Amino acid sequence: MAEPAAGAGAGAGARASGGGREAQLKHTGLRPGWTTGACATAAATAAYTALLTGDFPDPVTITLPKGQTPSFALAVESRTGATATAGIVKDAGDDPDVTHGALVRATVRLLPAGSGVVFRAGPGVGTVTRPGLPLEVGEPAINPVPRQMMRDHVALVAARHGGTGDAEITVSIDDGEEIARSTWNPRLGILGGLSVLGTTGIVVPYSCSAWIDSIRRGVDVARAAGRTHVAGCTGSTSEKTVVSVYGLPEDALLDMGDFAGAVLKYVRRHPVERLTVCGGFAKLSKLAAGHLDLHSARSQVDKGFLAELARTGGADAALVAEIAAANTGLAALRLCEAAGVPLGDLVATAARDEALTVLRGAPVAVDVICVDRAGVVVGRSGVA
Repeated sequence: MAEPAAGAGAGAGARASGGGREAQLKHTGLRPGWTTGACATAAATAAYTALLTGDFPDPVTITLPKGQTPSFALAVESRTGATATAGIVKDAGDDPDVTHGALVRATVRLLPAGSGVVFRAGPGVGTVTRPGLPLEVGEPAINPVPRQMMRDHVALVAARHGGTGDAEITVSIDDGEEIARSTWNPRLGILGGLSVLGTTGIVVPYSCSAWIDSIRRGVDVARAAGRTHVAGCTGSTSEKTVVSVYGLPEDALLDMGDFAGAVLKYVRRHPVERLTVCGGFAKLSKLAAGHLDLHSARSQVDKGFLAELARTGGADAALVAEIAAANTGLAALRLCEAAGVPLGDLVATAARDEALTVLRGAPVAVDVICVDRAGVVVGRSGVA
C-alpha cells in the first residue's frame, strides 16, 4: 500500500508555506514528502484551472487537511477541448517509499451541471475487487481523504473562476501496475495498480504509517470475507509455516513485519475469533518480554529474560548462565534444545500471554508459533 516523473518536477519544486515541513525537518533530521493523494489533488487542481482559464498554474498550490499550503511544479500539462491533464512527480522525501519519483497524473473532463465530481481509475491506479476496504467494490482505489481534497479544490477553483464544479477526474500513475506488485494491494483485492493514499497529505519519513494502515486493511478484508482465523506473520518464511500448519487462505494472512502491537491493538478493536502469531524465535522472544515493536533498532533480545524462562522450564544453574551469556537468541535456543529444555514453547507461551494482555479481554483466541530461519517450528503455545 505504499505510495512513485521526470526531471525536477515536484520532487525538487514542491514547497510548503508556514514552516510546517521545515519544522519537521529540524525535528527529525529527515525530509518529509508528499502523498499520492496530495500529488493527485495538485494535478487535478491545475488541470481544472486550465479548463476554466486557459492556463495551467505552475507551480500549483493546494491546502492540505491540517492547513499546510505546498506548491507543486508541473511535470506534464496538456489540454484538448473539454479535457485537461496535469502531472506531478511524487517526492516522498527521505521515506523509502516505493512510489517515490512516480508521475501522478490527473485528467479532468467537464461534466454537465449537477453531475458533481466523479472519479475514475486511469492506468496504474487500482480498482477495489473485495469488500472490507473504505471503498465499495468496483470503485477506483482513490481513498476517501484524497477524494475529499479533490472535491474541495474543484469547488474552490469553480468559485474563483465561474465554473459549475462538475467534473470527471481520472487519476493515473505511470508504471503503477508494476509498482503495485511490491505492495499489499493484490492481497487486499486492489487490482490493476496502486492506491491513491494519504490522510494528511504529508509523508513522514520512517513513520511506517503505510505498513500499519495495510495491516488494518488486511484485518478489515479478512473480516469482510468471513474469515474467523487470521495470522500475523513476521515474514514470508513464517507465512509459509502458518499456511502449512493451518491451511489459511491468502486473505487471512497479515504481513505483520515488526508491528506486533499494530496487529494486536487493531484486532482488539475489530475482533476475529482466532489469531495466530507466527514468527522467528528471536523476534517473538521480544514480544514475550513485552515489546510490541520487534525491529532491531527499537528492541533487543533479552538473554537474561530467556535465561529466566529456561530456569522455569528446568534448566540448571550452569545452563542458565550459558543462556545469559549467549551471543544470540538462536544460540540460547540451541543450548536448550541440546539439554531438553523447551525454551521455544516457553517463549511461544509467554508471547501468547503478552498478546492476551494487549487484547484486554477482547473475544479473540490466540496461539503463537516460533520458527527458525529455515521455517522449522521450534516452539508452540496452546490456544488461549
